[in-house]
Amino acid sequence: MSKITKSARGKPCQLHLDGCVSGGQNETTVFAHLNSGGMGRKENDLFGMYACHVCHDVIDGRKPHDYEREWLELVQLRAMKRTQEILLRDEVICIE
Repeated sequence: MSKITKSARGKPCQLHLDGCVSGGQNETTVFAHLNSGGMGRKENDLFGMYACHVCHDVIDGRKPHDYEREWLELVQLRAMKRTQEILLRDEVICIE
């Protein structure tokens, strides 16, 4: 487990989909990677977001939804940006 994936513990969800559990200290939050186009393939840890169990189930296809694919991709990219801002603020990652 990397520093980035470990950092998700207790953080608020950044996806905010219907049913999201986005409150403060959230023990259901994990680092969810963007879909990389294949089962069992993970993106680099930089390409993901903090997601509660509800939102993670939606983006991974475990929970049915009515979201359009393009809209869901945009929401994930925005969540990734917010997550990267948190990672920079908390000095989990840095820009040299």
